[in-house]
Amino acid sequence: MSHYLVAAVVFALLIVVVTGKKTIKKDGEPLRNPPNTLPLVGNGIQFLQSRWNLLEWFDRCQRQFGHETLALTVPTLPPGALIQDPKNLEFVFKHEGLFTKGMFVKRRSWDLFGNGIINADGDFWKLQRKAGLSFLTTANLRVLTDVALPQYLSESITELKASTGGQTVDLQHIFHEITTKLMGKMAYNMEMHASDTFSQSFDYASGCTAKRFQNPLWPLTELIFGHQFRKSVSIVKSFGRNIVTSAVHDREKVSSSDTSSSGDAESKLDQISGSLIQSLLDAIGDEQMVADAALTYLSAGRDTTGQALTWTFYLLMKHPLVVTKIREEVQHVLPGTEKEDIDPIKFTPVTMPYTMAVFYEVLRLYPPIPFEIRQCQEDAALPDGTFLPKSSVLVWCLWAMQRSKLTWGDDADEFNPSRFLDQNGKLISRSASEFPVFYGGARTCLGRKMAEAIAVQVIPTMAWLFEFQPAYEGERKSQTSLTLPMEGGLPVFVRENGNRTGEKS
Repeated sequence: MSHYLVAAVVFALLIVVVTGKKTIKKDGEPLRNPPNTLPLVGNGIQFLQSRWNLLEWFDRCQRQFGHETLALTVPTLPPGALIQDPKNLEFVFKHEGLFTKGMFVKRRSWDLFGNGIINADGDFWKLQRKAGLSFLTTANLRVLTDVALPQYLSESITELKASTGGQTVDLQHIFHEITTKLMGKMAYNMEMHASDTFSQSFDYASGCTAKRFQNPLWPLTELIFGHQFRKSVSIVKSFGRNIVTSAVHDREKVSSSDTSSSGDAESKLDQISGSLIQSLLDAIGDEQMVADAALTYLSAGRDTTGQALTWTFYLLMKHPLVVTKIREEVQHVLPGTEKEDIDPIKFTPVTMPYTMAVFYEVLRLYPPIPFEIRQCQEDAALPDGTFLPKSSVLVWCLWAMQRSKLTWGDDADEFNPSRFLDQNGKLISRSASEFPVFYGGARTCLGRKMAEAIAVQVIPTMAWLFEFQPAYEGERKSQTSLTLPMEGGLPVFVRENGNRTGEKS
């Protein structure tokens, strides 16, 4: 009998919650509901599905309703709207102070990121962004492309060459290792690896944090099943404190030593190593807040780029003609090369436009941040006439928007790098509202140039030196995470490319 009483109470509470919400309207009429909206629970069941299924659901929404703004309804959450029109997104980018992360996002991501830039607004956000800008200078990026990346890329090439005997290699791990080493050394002056306990704990905590955005009952479920999450967060936080402690030690060591250098490559790398964490210490001071900021930048710098490279080679294995074109571009940049190992320093977005078009097309189809959430700080009206009450939630799904035929044409579902090139083979710039993978407005991604610099060296180098064959069956999917890691990695068989210029067939 008590079970029936509990059920009746829950049902009554649902009715109170649902009927007490403000209805989001457009031109005075309630927004239409997306597919599979149910009485009382609204879209709650959809959000309880796996991340991959949720992305497919968002995609169905844009295919069925085009650019129309739709209602999102989950009983325990504020009223929500799903925007799909680039014009509405452009408005959001231009009014950053009106559409912030808000408590909806902060409450769910606080355990992992705390005061990091992903949660910060206002002056504190500006301080962290300024520190990031001082790290990602032209001079530092040059050290990345000329010294650090060639070193770590060479180490990965050696590992791949040792794996050509038929064993399986996880390319996602290879790329994640490169980006983890880069961020560890350049940003924090620490040796980091993709297989570290911290990295594994962070990946687990990221998945659990992502589930909070889909599960409205996460406080209850974590109370029962959240032990591993809490343990993982504890390890991550401890590592963040170690980053700061190491940085403070480096600062003391530098102040008491001779800072002169010989000017060679390794010295240049040593000079800038740890420059991000030092900038954060200068800008913020409070060591706990610095640790939060450091962890956020670490996630952004290593995860998104490594995952984008993984999806790139997943698609390249499906499109060998695209690989051929990348190799032709290599030969054009390095005419007559007979070197077994090409020099990645020569590759830039300017000299490798087709390679960059490949990278952008991968980001279009597999955006590292697949959807975004903001919360209205005041009542607002979107350009399409949608009225958003204060505290309502605004969602846009890059995964779906970047597959829209209204924006990208009838071949939007196809992998076609040429869409980012003009008739002369030069890169075409798309607006942030159409191609929001690097966000837009005041919060435009700081690491865009860094990601591009890594991609334009790694992609042609790997494509030139190796042939990759799938060591899996079927399609690869993303696991649940704040970003877009490939579930189960990208297992491949590796053999050296025997058709390089100057080699005997």
